[in-house]
Amino acid sequence: MNIAIKDIDSYISMQPEKVQASLEKIRQTIKSVAPDAEEMISYGMPAFKWNGMLVGFAAAKNHHGFYPWNSTTVALFKDELKSFETSKGAIRLPIDKPIPVALIKKIVRSRMKENLSKQR
Repeated sequence: MNIAIKDIDSYISMQPEKVQASLEKIRQTIKSVAPDAEEMISYGMPAFKWNGMLVGFAAAKNHHGFYPWNSTTVALFKDELKSFETSKGAIRLPIDKPIPVALIKKIVRSRMKENLSKQR
């Protein structure tokens, strides 16, 4: 059965109970930096829009994916991301490790600056 996910609350509630708290922590961390960002579902995952797409996140079997919605942020933060698996546009946060709150905040702030610079 393919159920349409209508919002972030629905997405989180559909995930295994053992990861719901960490997904909510990622969500609240993003909201703490970008309280005016619009919550939405994009590509089937939770996402935030603020002057353009900001960041997204998703649950996977062994990690949470954190997506900066561009191809430059991972390279920009490469030194701080050394202990994480990454690809050009994704950061894998292991489910058995604490959520890197300070790093997520830094990335969200960076993305907000980038989105603002595109508006000028």
